[in-house]
Amino acid sequence: MAQVLVLVDDLFFQAKIMETAKQLGVQLRTFGTGPSLLAEVLQTPPHLVIIDLNARQGPIAAIEHLHASAPSVPIVAFLSHVQTELAARAKAAGCRDVMPRSLFTMNLAKILTTAQAPEDANDHATDHADTPQR
Repeated sequence: MAQVLVLVDDLFFQAKIMETAKQLGVQLRTFGTGPSLLAEVLQTPPHLVIIDLNARQGPIAAIEHLHASAPSVPIVAFLSHVQTELAARAKAAGCRDVMPRSLFTMNLAKILTTAQAPEDANDHATDHADTPQR
């Protein structure tokens, strides 16, 4: 089971998140679409879901469905600091934390580490599911 599932279609951020997870020994899978992310969450609930609110494949809908079907799974989302309306929509949809991309990047290691359960601390794997190439 992946500890962290990520909805991101920006290849730069995908690589950054995956590399940080690998360095920390946090299991992580990335997804390019909300439906593929939700299917995985329903099959095996993760410790954390991270959502890029600028993903093209319905990040707000993914948050709504995730919050309704797995309300105990924490959600962290990131976006441009000027997108205040989108941040409010994400919080209204059920997102635990919404933060500017710069703050997310600065705190990425801490965010990923908090999702790592003690029993999984010795697992060291990252996986890439279906994020499309640009």
